[in-house]
Amino acid sequence: MAGGALSFSVMSAGAKLVGVRLPLFEIVAARSLVVAMIAGAALYRRGDSFRGIDAHLLLRRAVIGFCALSCYFYSVIHLPLADATVIYFVNPVLTALAAAVVLRERMGWKEVALVGLSLIGVVFVARPGFLFGAERALDPVAVALGILSAFFAAAAYVTIRQIQRDPPLLVVFYFSAVTVLLSAPFLLLGFTTPTLREVGIIIVMAVATHVGQLWITWGFRMERAGRASAVGYLQILFAAGWGWVLFSEVPDGWTWLGGGIIAVATLHLMRLHPAR
Repeated sequence: MAGGALSFSVMSAGAKLVGVRLPLFEIVAARSLVVAMIAGAALYRRGDSFRGIDAHLLLRRAVIGFCALSCYFYSVIHLPLADATVIYFVNPVLTALAAAVVLRERMGWKEVALVGLSLIGVVFVARPGFLFGAERALDPVAVALGILSAFFAAAAYVTIRQIQRDPPLLVVFYFSAVTVLLSAPFLLLGFTTPTLREVGIIIVMAVATHVGQLWITWGFRMERAGRASAVGYLQILFAAGWGWVLFSEVPDGWTWLGGGIIAVATLHLMRLHPAR
């Protein structure tokens, strides 16, 4: 789980590095193309079919995932890395809320209260100008898209729960391949030729994404969900470290307070609903 958290923090840091010059959807498309190649090669090696049984669910998850990834990369590029990561980590409680609506999973007053608590944590991180003063506020568009990425991620996770008959590698392949196709029209609006350094960073991002997905999957298989998820919050610390080393970003007390509130809400929610 710690290795997975580190891998995903590398992906986020890489997106912020290349986002200084490359257009958003060029980064989304390039990263997804490499991931699709890795997942496709793994499927071919295993002899698995590329034709999904739950094709409509695979397509839905891919489209939602494209929206989540695009919004997340925008927030990473335009916000301090630790703040963008903290905002995104509200998605587990939003997943519980979405599961209650879509999958009819039970959700009582405690769960609703935890959702509200996590959103309070987001307020502390975002520091809206009308509450904290304009000088403390983050970019409102980037914050809004960061929250939207968490909503889309929650919807994607709920869709994954509905996919019961297709292997995880096929889910990853569909997501990445469809993301490349959906990004293509935006590339026609403007394409910036990446430098060799930027190509290398994008490849590292894609490999880190694939490795992170594998390690987190193994982590959940070997450890109880609550404890494994707690280790996953190391991603916030890793993101803060990359932000400090690469971008001279130092998170303030509000970021840590908001992140702590979101972590407490998420972990308590998992205690109420342990993995079956």
